[in-house]
Amino acid sequence: MFGTFAIFSNDLAIDLGTANTCVFARGQGIVLSEPSIVAFNRISDKIEAVGTEAKAMVGRTPGSITAIKPMRDGVIADFDAAEKMLGYFIKKAHGRRRFVRPRVVIGVPSQITQVERRAVKDSAYRAKASEVHLIEEGMAAAIGAGMPITEASGNMIVDIGGGTTDIAVISLAGVVYSRSVRVAGNSMDEAISNYVKREKDLLIGERTAEIVKMELGSASPLPMRREMEVKGRHVLAGKPVTVVLNDEEIREALADPVRQIVAAVRAALEQTPPELSADICDRGIVLSGGGALLRNMDERIRAETGVPVFVAEDPLSSVVLGAGKMLSDFNLLRKISLD
Repeated sequence: MFGTFAIFSNDLAIDLGTANTCVFARGQGIVLSEPSIVAFNRISDKIEAVGTEAKAMVGRTPGSITAIKPMRDGVIADFDAAEKMLGYFIKKAHGRRRFVRPRVVIGVPSQITQVERRAVKDSAYRAKASEVHLIEEGMAAAIGAGMPITEASGNMIVDIGGGTTDIAVISLAGVVYSRSVRVAGNSMDEAISNYVKREKDLLIGERTAEIVKMELGSASPLPMRREMEVKGRHVLAGKPVTVVLNDEEIREALADPVRQIVAAVRAALEQTPPELSADICDRGIVLSGGGALLRNMDERIRAETGVPVFVAEDPLSSVVLGAGKMLSDFNLLRKISLD
């Protein structure tokens, strides 16, 4: 996959997500998309696995191995683990060639603090980046979704990731309004786990909750009933049991996180200048991120706002594709970077 990469630039764009990390190499496109997880051996203090291999270990590790998620709510929660994970992904994206010091563009949540920005930059520099540029995830997602951000008209993007939902209104390559709410895909998984524990007396792991969300999750009623069997541990008896869940139950479980996301979108529309609001009414709202794939999420937002809503062509990759386009347009990058 990386054999011809040597003839291209070393520059990389990274969507350092709470759930997944995507890497875009200039001239190559997306070269890596793996879970943001690191498995550490606490006895030897060495990394056992990163990404996909580490995710397979979640909930199944012996006492000596710990699976860590370095990112929480879109920002670095474990500095050392994030640095090691970034270094691993950068090396892997370059076919494990040594002595490569790429320029890196990283998408971050819009309401990231100065301290959190510094943590992201320091991790990238320690992972051997030569230059690091940070851009807002909302802006990157809008560029990746092909929205005309440089025009004098309003463009609204809602990027529902793993840790945060980033909402941005963009005009003339500038962010007119931006907000980041720490409710997104992970909050939905947690809501499902809590519901199943409360209503079914069943304990399920993160991976199972995510599978249930993908199979049964929806933001408004579905035309046909959906069901699935879910295995876990009974809260009181402590033994493995199987229960049947349906889409209506999971919709009830997801009601609060979905309501919070919709409320944030409505608040953004209320605070958008009138001229730009008129443009958004004409052009609609674009959804990106993994949360955009929740069934009927677009319909729910459309019903509650009265504005047309569209899902980006490749919602999971919008941020990294947008950041990747910046590698070829440093004039625009200078305008929109957070430096």
